[in-house]
Formats: sequence, C-alpha cells, structure tokens
Amino acid sequence: MPNVMIRKNDSGGLLFYVAKKDMEETIASVETDTSDAWGGAVELTDGSRWYIDPVSPPPSFPTTLRFKRAES
Repeated sequence: MPNVMIRKNDSGGLLFYVAKKDMEETIASVETDTSDAWGGAVELTDGSRWYIDPVSPPPSFPTTLRFKRAES
C-alpha cells in the first residue's frame, strides 16, 4: 500500500502522485466525495483504479494517504 500525495492542480482537479513509482495522474472520479466523507474507489485518467477506505471528515489537500490498487 503506497503512500500517495494528493494535491490540487491549477485548474482545481486533484493530482495523484506516487513518489516510489514517479507516477503522477489526474483523478478522474472518486466513489465518495461528499461533505461527510471522501474516498472509496478512485479512478485515474490513465484508467488505473485505486482504493482507500472513505475518510471522514474529508481531508484538506494537499495530503498524503495510503492507497491500495483496486482489482480491475
């Protein structure tokens, strides 16, 4: 389960960065994105899927969280 840094880009989207893999992608969708919780299945613009148990209250960005790869 890698540590993933999530931050906002200039256009307000969320960037997903894994330092050990030098991978940076934009988050295309998040399963749960409400004022009460954030997380679940996360899909990136490259088509890969990751998962984090929903975090409550939602984190403020930038933040570092531990994700795991979701099964395809």
